[in-house]
Amino acid sequence: MALGWVAALKLVPWGDVLEATPQILQAAKKLLGSRRQGTADAAAGTLAGAGDAAVSPPVALQLQQLRERVARLEQEQQESAVLIQSLAEQNAQVVQAVEVLRLRNQRLTAVIAVLGAGCVGLVVWALRQ
Repeated sequence: MALGWVAALKLVPWGDVLEATPQILQAAKKLLGSRRQGTADAAAGTLAGAGDAAVSPPVALQLQQLRERVARLEQEQQESAVLIQSLAEQNAQVVQAVEVLRLRNQRLTAVIAVLGAGCVGLVVWALRQ
């Protein structure tokens, strides 16, 4: 099972992911900001529409239900935007951690190569003695 994850991680173009991470994070922040502005504009429109001419009770009830539904949908959309921003920030942290691990892996590989060469050298030296 672990071998499958390693193979999957090798298929990921980490250079592209690293390059795209700041743009993803910026887009998530922009989405959250636009949702906040859109919610404020919608609230202002709802307040402006509250003073409409008198309407029949069934229509007024439907209108009230629609306004409540729109408010719930806006709240859900706002929560989704916050979640997307949170996920984008976590993705950025994961990408940074993977980059650190990649660098450590390269260093470890170099150290192992040097130690392996040293062991081979010691074996050759011991056989000559």
